[in-house]
Amino acid sequence: MAMTDAATLNTDDLKASVARMFARKRRVALAVPVLIALYLVYIFFAFDLPGLAARARLDNAAILVADSYSYKTHVTLDNRADQITVAIEGQRKGTYAKGTEPDWVKIAGDTAVVTLPRGAKVEMGPQGMHFTVPNYGEISARIDADNHVVADLPPGPVPDWISASNTRLGITTPYGRVNVTRSKTEVFRYFLGWEMFFFTLDSPYSGLSIGQLADAVLTGDRIDPNRGNLAGMWQDFWGNDVWNHGNVAKAMFETMLMAFLGTMSAAILALPLAFLSARNFTPLMGLRFGVRRVFDFLRGVDGLIWTIILTRAFGLGPLTGTLAIMLTDTGSFGKIFSEALENVDERQIEGIRATGANPVQRYRFGVIPQLMPVLLSQVLYFLESNTRSATVIGAIVGGGIGLLLTQAINTQKDWEQVAYYILLILAMVMLMDWISGLIRRRLIKGK
Repeated sequence: MAMTDAATLNTDDLKASVARMFARKRRVALAVPVLIALYLVYIFFAFDLPGLAARARLDNAAILVADSYSYKTHVTLDNRADQITVAIEGQRKGTYAKGTEPDWVKIAGDTAVVTLPRGAKVEMGPQGMHFTVPNYGEISARIDADNHVVADLPPGPVPDWISASNTRLGITTPYGRVNVTRSKTEVFRYFLGWEMFFFTLDSPYSGLSIGQLADAVLTGDRIDPNRGNLAGMWQDFWGNDVWNHGNVAKAMFETMLMAFLGTMSAAILALPLAFLSARNFTPLMGLRFGVRRVFDFLRGVDGLIWTIILTRAFGLGPLTGTLAIMLTDTGSFGKIFSEALENVDERQIEGIRATGANPVQRYRFGVIPQLMPVLLSQVLYFLESNTRSATVIGAIVGGGIGLLLTQAINTQKDWEQVAYYILLILAMVMLMDWISGLIRRRLIKGK
């Protein structure tokens, strides 16, 4: 009877314990989503997401996107000198000579008539600017005696695509943009494509079609009497002062060189140090502890912080970026390699020892072959990642494609060049990924 009571008691305790366990799991299952929801609510207000819509400038975003895949031709009236110039993206190399302006710009002395799509038209001169906007009316602007911008708009509320003050009038329409300031009146007309990507306007090859260029190379007479057609085309393309293809190629090479040298130097430096931090190769705990803390320090400081520190020490240049990558990756590689060393198969090492091999030979033929797949895969992965990181580091140390990208962004006008550099960076990363994949298959899988 007593045994029956004890069994019943144990069963009841077990049921109660299981019930408490399920109740605790239910509470945890309910608490986790609640905590996540509370955290998201905190983020919503802490980051002022409600004010994001008020701060957003969708009009500027639309202009930026349009600038990335198109170019602008500027028709500019100098309000002080009463001179009119027509230039692609405002570039000196893109300035049209007098009498060669596009047919949608008519210049007569100090006045100009700019014809825009869908019947829009801008007339500007010393007396002011008149912009005829379809389905809205005529907008006029002039500079008064007090050097203020005075705008005359059609009656009714001012639309959001017009920004007017006594110092500036900005008009953004689907047909084109107009800016009027005290110093100049400027009309921007958009066209698809990246103009002057191959040749600037002062090149004798500018404006020729692909067929004409091919014919000039194969059968035509010299377009430039001082150069062969093919040599002249290459020189004008590579030395393009607007797109700077030669400088861009050099910057791309610098970026890849920073990533390659930084990654490989870190791997070479980390491998012998990893033996000192592996417990099965270094019995001295103090030495292992010290080396591991060095690895923690190196990888604990972000690469950008190392870049800033090294810039103060060594100045600007690709070498500084290489050192920053090397220091950060040495810590990461050291940890990865030491963990791999602690998991090697001791039987292979013992087999090499049985042949009478010395310690160096045991490491070379018993340890390194086991490490090679991990070593190669990690080094190649970091090489891909550092190719991207070198772009950002290059913007700080003044080297590589990152510097050109930063300069293009800072100008706030050449967003098509920003798009061009971003596409080149993507192509470079994809190329490194493809090459590293080939190396993996060749060295690790034997294919």
